Amino acid sequence: MANGNLELIQLTKRYGETVAVDAIDLKVPAGTYCCFLGPSGCGKSSTMRMIAGHEVVSSGDIVLGAQNVTDLPPAKRGTAMMFQSYALFPHLSVLDNVAFSLKMKGVEKTERYRKAGAVMELVDLTKYASRMPAQLSGGQQQRVALARALVTDPGILLLDEPLSALDPFLRLRVRTELKRLQRELGISFLHVTHGQDEAMALADLVVIMKDGRIEQAGTPQEVFHRPRTEFVARFMGGHNVVTLDGRPLTIRADRVRLGGGEAGADRSLSGEIRGVEYQGATVTVVLAVPDAGEITAVIPEERFVASPAALGETRAIHWSRADEYAFA
Repeated sequence: MANGNLELIQLTKRYGETVAVDAIDLKVPAGTYCCFLGPSGCGKSSTMRMIAGHEVVSSGDIVLGAQNVTDLPPAKRGTAMMFQSYALFPHLSVLDNVAFSLKMKGVEKTERYRKAGAVMELVDLTKYASRMPAQLSGGQQQRVALARALVTDPGILLLDEPLSALDPFLRLRVRTELKRLQRELGISFLHVTHGQDEAMALADLVVIMKDGRIEQAGTPQEVFHRPRTEFVARFMGGHNVVTLDGRPLTIRADRVRLGGGEAGADRSLSGEIRGVEYQGATVTVVLAVPDAGEITAVIPEERFVASPAALGETRAIHWSRADEYAFA
């Protein structure tokens, strides 16, 4: 197993005149759960496919451990990729699907079944060993695809939007399983997603991409509390981006309160209520504030009930100036 740090050096992918990935640099320490996050077309999947060896690198380098793997075929890299479509063989049992890559490598039947059985136990598939893929639920099929990727003992597991086909309840369960597996195996998981909540829940390192470039890379706490750009603040959600005192800054929606604040210590504004959404424990209120645009406030339910707001009303809002964050 090729374990170690992953480093991308000026990694670039061009499709004709289109630059999909634009000379990115990134270091992913060994044993990291790393999520590539961004809108469609930002370059995250192209980056993943280049790391896997399924896309040819236009320029730059991919270094895994002490080895430059840029020009190596996928099977020689020490990586494994789990595809979004699962791509299971419908005519093979679960056991044979999981063991298939070992069969292609010439591993003897008893040994490949032993290794496949060990991985299947890890992802709770042992009781389904003789079933065919059509006899499995979507979540079970996904676990087969995951086991098939893990059976080769990769140093890095690559996951391309692995949860997108699952319903919300199952997505939460599988998310928990992925985090547990990554911790138990001690290898790096590189996970492409467009879901902010998914990245925040799973990642040690979040890499946010836009137009083929990395906008920010950091811990979930860093990218949420200290967004480097307006794009990051808006994409991560939960932030208002406003220009006040001649400079753009961000204020978290859960820091905005209805009513007037303390003079000097707080920023006080007022605006027309344009939206009120009950969310259970919180209520989201959207206000149109002159010269500042729309500002969203996420109010604890009990506070909102004590001082409710109705559409069309003009209401004061405030937040602590200490909670304002100016972009770097």
